[in-house]
Amino acid sequence: MAPTIICIANQKGGVGKTTTAVNLAAGLARRGVRTLLVDLDIQGSATASLCNPLAAGDKSVAECLIHENPFDEVARPTTTDNLLLAPAGETLAIVDIHLATAMGRERVLDRVLGSGGLRDELDAIVIDTAPYLGLLTTNAIVAADWVLVPVSCEYLPILGLKLFNDTLARIRQRLGARAELLGYLLTMVDRRETITADVEALLRRTFGDKVLADVIRVNTKHKASPSHRKTIYDYEGNRGKGTKDYGRLCDEVMRRTGVAATSSPRGASARDDDACAPRASSSSA
Repeated sequence: MAPTIICIANQKGGVGKTTTAVNLAAGLARRGVRTLLVDLDIQGSATASLCNPLAAGDKSVAECLIHENPFDEVARPTTTDNLLLAPAGETLAIVDIHLATAMGRERVLDRVLGSGGLRDELDAIVIDTAPYLGLLTTNAIVAADWVLVPVSCEYLPILGLKLFNDTLARIRQRLGARAELLGYLLTMVDRRETITADVEALLRRTFGDKVLADVIRVNTKHKASPSHRKTIYDYEGNRGKGTKDYGRLCDEVMRRTGVAATSSPRGASARDDDACAPRASSSSA
């Protein structure tokens, strides 16, 4: 069975998109869902959150997209069992230019994800995207089964939702994309602020059950954990509110998408010096 592909996207930056991509992917993996996190943000924030910068000569998702090679050769383990990372590198900044002249340019990622033997080992693929609608983000949406949209509890981010919804509708109509809206995830929720209640009420009134019931509360540890190359689960522990928030999100995503665990639920046990090293496999380059 093909893995379920979830794209994390929003054309507005600073809404917790990468934090959500990293901790959703890690949370699914901890539940026994064999997961690949694909970093398609040219800033490489998801990669930096999980491992050290790539060494000179290391291949990244960019080379795979340019040559249409499977991610088997770049996917690497992380400190979380069942979680692999397809990392971003500096070359990703020029991939949009390459895609502009590629045959079937909106489906390059779809073809890459559909090739190689790694996909047969996965239950889910989570894609982090850049905060703008370029060809990389379009490729991510076209390749995805589901799109999850983080929305911070502020006034300006909600203004762009109509534009994003229109964009998603056009991609579905014109490119035949199968992606369904998984839902809107409220992030940076602070119940002490009036704007939080106002934004949440507006979104729930407008989009109904497309707004996920559980939210991600404001938490300074979400800012601190990437500097330690840790997910919120490893940085905060089982009793932390970030761990609880993203744990509930993982449960809801599994319910809505039907993705199921095929491996034993585990936490972080990989040795730190092995994490984010290239996988040892016959397909590794």
